[in-house]
Amino acid sequence: MHITGNVSSTAGNLQARAPSAPSAESARIRNDVDAARNTALSALNNGRFRVMLEQISDPRASGTLMTMSADSNNTSGTDLNTALSRYDENSK
Repeated sequence: MHITGNVSSTAGNLQARAPSAPSAESARIRNDVDAARNTALSALNNGRFRVMLEQISDPRASGTLMTMSADSNNTSGTDLNTALSRYDENSK
């Protein structure tokens, strides 16, 4: 997946169209949009994220995920409370 196009800041683009004295709210919104754009571009340029995105968008992946289910007859599985307890122990 490759994204191309003009990625100039929204603040610069909107400033030309905004009134001469932008409000604090409009400045905050422009900053939030710019931060979201930068985060999205960073994620798309991250190799690991790109590979993960390609894997989950593969139509074969949805079939694989649908066949994964908890077997109610399997008593060797870990219950949720045990898993949460182990996670809590390991994160300390």
